[in-house]
Amino acid sequence: MQSIFPFLVWFRFVNRETLRADLLSGLTGAVIVLPQGVAFATIAGLPPEYGLYTAMVTPIIAALFGSSYHLISGPTTAISIVVFSAISRHADPGSPEFVSMALTLTFLAGVYQLAFGLARLGSLVNFVSHTVVIGFTAGAAILIATSQMKHVLGIEIPKGESFMHTWYDIYIDFASIQIPILAVAVVTLATAILSKKLLPKLPNLLIALVVGGVAALLLGGEQRGITFVGEIPAHLPPLSAPTFNIETIKMLAPEAFAVALLGSIEAVSISRAIATKSNQRIDSSQEFIGQGLSNIGGSFFSSYAGSGSFTRSGINYSAGARTPLSAIFAAMFLALIVLLVAPLTAYLPVAAMGGVILVVAYNLIDMHHIMHVLRHSKTETAILLTTFFATLFLELDFAIYLGVLLSLVLFLAKTSTPAIPTLAPDHDDETGAMTLTEIDQKPLKQCPQLKIIRIDMSIYFGSINHIMNRIQRISENEQIHNILIIGDGINLIDLSAAEALASENRRLAKLGGGLYFAALKPAVYEFIARSTLVMQMGNDHFFDSKKKAIRSIYKRLDREICATCDQLVFDECKMR
Repeated sequence: MQSIFPFLVWFRFVNRETLRADLLSGLTGAVIVLPQGVAFATIAGLPPEYGLYTAMVTPIIAALFGSSYHLISGPTTAISIVVFSAISRHADPGSPEFVSMALTLTFLAGVYQLAFGLARLGSLVNFVSHTVVIGFTAGAAILIATSQMKHVLGIEIPKGESFMHTWYDIYIDFASIQIPILAVAVVTLATAILSKKLLPKLPNLLIALVVGGVAALLLGGEQRGITFVGEIPAHLPPLSAPTFNIETIKMLAPEAFAVALLGSIEAVSISRAIATKSNQRIDSSQEFIGQGLSNIGGSFFSSYAGSGSFTRSGINYSAGARTPLSAIFAAMFLALIVLLVAPLTAYLPVAAMGGVILVVAYNLIDMHHIMHVLRHSKTETAILLTTFFATLFLELDFAIYLGVLLSLVLFLAKTSTPAIPTLAPDHDDETGAMTLTEIDQKPLKQCPQLKIIRIDMSIYFGSINHIMNRIQRISENEQIHNILIIGDGINLIDLSAAEALASENRRLAKLGGGLYFAALKPAVYEFIARSTLVMQMGNDHFFDSKKKAIRSIYKRLDREICATCDQLVFDECKMR
């Protein structure tokens, strides 16, 4: 029951103290998400109220069925821009058709995420570099900022313009900038930045919107060409229904998969980041389920695709949240606030929204991590730049796929070419104890008949060719046909690798040697025993300790060579 209803686990820990902490955290979260919800819906091409509906519905379901105690789900910048990109090619932003498709996209994304979770695919997030998310969000931030230029500058830009075309249009029409509109945006932007620095505990975006609204009225409002968002309906999320038309589903299914993938990666990454501070263990697959159910449920309550929010989740933790009830309280407080203040949005300038969205976009760019990647890793830099430029110049869903694919390719490339250091006996001068040390670390004598190597990664279909080449080079170039593999760092040997190892042992046996393993993990040995590798090679090729392996293999070495050898590498050599 607990795996189906995870809230049964944490609900037992709810008491008066946790309720008080969660209530205060929830109130803080509700105030913060109010301007964000409106801004994110605008980015997604939806009426502003849909961002608020999403912030009311998805956090509750995600909190009940997820695994994180502090994750706050809801509308996010990255998901919003993917939603806009996916649907704007099929319908005009803000139109009823656009809204209907957004709900269908949300439902499909939720189905994908639920399927991921039920299939226990949460661990696959480990194979996707966080750099993909960093690169995508940085690119998305620039796209978001670009999309708001028409609202900030007051310039007419045709719908559906690409990134480069938009900036070209701005360049051509730069002389037609509307100064009052620009002034409102600049005042809002400056207020958001200053209030963040001077009043860090207060909701800076909300303050900025209020100041921007006052500035618009002082500058003449609609008489000076300043447009307003309009009044948001003062009611709870109404019932809705995705479109289950086959053609619509076929059309949106690929984009929904991209939304599901990005949302899942985003939610799990944020959950894990906060869990490192809270010492909580995160179940990635359960988090997929929570996100999936929240999007499925949200699509029937006028909500578009949501995911975990790093900002709101971080604030939730910092505010002292103890259980997922804080997310539920935040949604409830938001609903109450919307009922009270919704009419005031009639005085909210579009230019002020543009200024706030520019701040949101800027905060998306993680310069610290970007500079760290650029300085320290060429492979991660390749992932970062590829994802970043793909986001700017290609379709957003393809950019996500490309980043994830490149991440996986580079991961496989790394695991397929494991380091295989050569080891040699190293005797302690005081105790006489023998250890195996890498010869790159210390110049040590080596046996001319027995090569000792270590493999610290799994031996599987992707890495076996690299490993076989290394063994064959030892055999052919150094004329050493007895090879001992130290296997305490090997986590897996798959069937194709087992077959290749058995074949290589037969080749070495014809040359008077053999392939040997020492210190394999019990689970690895059990698998290769079931796969008949042990039977093919013989039990005498597998040892539970390095000393036993060397002692046994030493007896099989060519005595004539040993008689003339002056290396005296092993203890057995000194006893002859």
